[in-house]
Parts: sequence; structure tokens; C-alpha cells
Amino acid sequence: MVSLDSESDVLGRGDRAPTFELPGADGKTHSLSDFTDKDALLVVFTCNHCPYAKAKIGELNRLATDYNDLAVIGINANDPEEYPDDSFERMQELVDRGEIQYDAYLFDEAQDVAAAYGARCTPDPFLFRNDDGTFKLAYHGRLDDAPNPDDEPSEREMAAHVETLLSGDQITAVEKPSRGCSIKWKPGNEPAYWDV
Repeated sequence: MVSLDSESDVLGRGDRAPTFELPGADGKTHSLSDFTDKDALLVVFTCNHCPYAKAKIGELNRLATDYNDLAVIGINANDPEEYPDDSFERMQELVDRGEIQYDAYLFDEAQDVAAAYGARCTPDPFLFRNDDGTFKLAYHGRLDDAPNPDDEPSEREMAAHVETLLSGDQITAVEKPSRGCSIKWKPGNEPAYWDV
């Protein structure tokens, strides 16, 4: 297992969220514009198999439940040919069983969306502010201060950033990178920023 830290080398604060239209584990197709009724959007590149990603499912479910004005979107871009546990069918199982309770859990089969956001690891969270119907990046970084899957967090950092955003304030905190398994690109599909 390769552990990577996220980097902010594609999207910077204030940049617009790249658009997407992806199939969801709920049987619906979801696009970025579906969530413009929310004040904030948390897009998290994640997957089913990575221990780092699995360790954060509870926190993502909590964020999705606790904040009515926040949409939590999980996007799985991993290659299911090489990692069968990251298949769309497995995503559907996790949602059907109630293990994953995000507002949407989407499958980026072509991996174009992950590349557009500059995703590097699972989980890789991007928090956006709704600026008159346009989502702009407010923070790119970790969900909490637990660096490893077996560690208990002492601070729910992303929850604090969400509260800052929803109160109408700017997030001024230094971005702390997320840590997780590398995105599993299909052979030859690695984006230009990928230099691992």
C-alpha cells in the first residue's frame, strides 16, 4: 500500500469546482449543478478498499447528517479491474446497507473528474463555498488530525472549517494535506501532475 499526501497543485483557493456528471450508487446521475441549493459542498475522492478511506466513512457520514446546508459527495475514481473491491456494484452494496450515507456516492469510471480536481489520494477532500450558484474552493485538506487509519482523531478539523464557511466567514487556516492510498489510475491514464 502506497501512502500519499494530497497536494494543492491543480486547484487553488477561489478556483471554481470542475463540473461533473457521474452515475451514483443510488441509481441516479448527479451533476455539480444538482447541489447549488446548498451553501457548501464537500467533494471527497475516496474508495471502498483503502484503510485510510474506510477509516473516514464515519466522519463523512456525520458531516452529511449534521449540516443541512452542506452536501457531501464521495467520488470513487479507482480502477476496478485492478481493485475489484472498488467496483460500482460494491459501492451500491455499501449505500444499500446504509454504511455510506453521503448525499451522493459517485463513480468516476473515466477518471476525468479526479484528474480535473487534482486528486492524489483516498480520501482527498475539497471544500467549496457556494458563491451565487458557483462553487469556489475554500479549503483542500484533511478531515481530521488522525494521520493513520488506526489513530483516533482529537480534532474534527473539516467540521470546524464547514462551520466557519456556513457562518459566512473565510477559512484562513493553513491547508493540512490529507493522507491516504494513491488514486489507482488505469494504465496510461495518469494525469500530467502525477509524478509518483
